[in-house]
Amino acid sequence: MDPGDLNRAVRTYLDHLSVERGSAANTLTSYKRDLRRYLEFLDGQGVTRLEQVQQATVTAFLVALREGDKASGHPPLSAASAARTVVAVRGFHKFAVRDGMTTVDPAAGVKPPTPAKRLPKALPLADVEAILAAAGEPGTALALRDRALLEVLYGTGARISEAVGLDVDDLDLTDPEAATVLLRGKGGKQRLVPVGSYAVDAVTAYLTRSRPGLVAAGTTAGAGGAMFLNSRGGRLSRQSAWAVLVRAAERAGVSADVSPHTLRHSFATHLLDGGADVRVVQELLGHASVTTTQVYTLVTVDNLRQVFATAHPRAL
Repeated sequence: MDPGDLNRAVRTYLDHLSVERGSAANTLTSYKRDLRRYLEFLDGQGVTRLEQVQQATVTAFLVALREGDKASGHPPLSAASAARTVVAVRGFHKFAVRDGMTTVDPAAGVKPPTPAKRLPKALPLADVEAILAAAGEPGTALALRDRALLEVLYGTGARISEAVGLDVDDLDLTDPEAATVLLRGKGGKQRLVPVGSYAVDAVTAYLTRSRPGLVAAGTTAGAGGAMFLNSRGGRLSRQSAWAVLVRAAERAGVSADVSPHTLRHSFATHLLDGGADVRVVQELLGHASVTTTQVYTLVTVDNLRQVFATAHPRAL
């Protein structure tokens, strides 16, 4: 193989990520898309070999990402999306040097743009409680499932993919006062999270009074031991779980935009508001770095500032 050929080098890098690194399917898809765009840019610049790529080339690519390209149909990317693409490019060039394809890393000095820090939107506790109370349309066979699903989402801080991916055996309800759930997060990482009494009660009611009927009436094969089932007895999808939450919010009269991640944000914010240590919240959320979790402390400080401004006699 010609070590300087860019297309072959990219294929080798993607094979490395898939086979040797065992990267997740979603990660591979993103890297393929980002590096394909990079190769298109290089081709447009007349660059076809690794040794032709310079730091200025990679910088120009970053500028093109942020400005967009009408000719190729690429819209301008946000700082976050451009940063993700540059990370893929940096990883590729670093690999090319380490694998002996070239001796120079032209991307080493190109830093990804820093995305604007967006504060997560958490719901007031009263809104969360209203949504949970409205979960499941009264009189329907799926009401208990819907309540259990939302109680698990808010009670454990699980991502929607983690919740719908649960199997019955992932929950240990042997001792209701020490119940736990095994959540499978990004990159196959697992974490054990405690389950509170409200979620335990809702899950127990669903498992004993609703799920057996869904299994018996099932027309869909392959659900196995899935925790949350649809009306056909198959595993509940992310889209259907999202719809459960939206309908509950509408019935509760909550006007704010609500998504499954809103419950996760609310879980973290309410914990910190209650005095939880940020590193404990990090473990519960499954964040690899405490820096990711610390954005929630900004929300908490903002809440404190508002209370101070309205309650302290000399705040204003």
